[in-house]
Amino acid sequence: MAGRLRDRVYIGAKGHVVGLDAATGREVWRTKLRGMGFVTTGIAEERVIAGTGGHLYALDPATGSILWTNSLKGLGLGLISLAGIDGGSAVEAAAVNAEQQRRSAAAAG
Repeated sequence: MAGRLRDRVYIGAKGHVVGLDAATGREVWRTKLRGMGFVTTGIAEERVIAGTGGHLYALDPATGSILWTNSLKGLGLGLISLAGIDGGSAVEAAAVNAEQQRRSAAAAG
């Protein structure tokens, strides 16, 4: 699974997590999460981790299926930041997400 995990790019956009083929940019899967807000993404323990609307999710990197969710009770509905995930930082993950969203918007428009 680790090879497949690294062969994909995972982005968060408008309440969704999207798994893209890293070589082609082709969408492999798309998973709708709670709400329509900003989604942070990262990788931990061979899972895609995503946060949005006060909820944290773990997704299967091959299928996008939700493996577990945590409502983070008592912490509100604000932005969730992810730090130190698999040797990367949340800042690096956010930069990758922003670049992917910019490219998607440029291709669509």
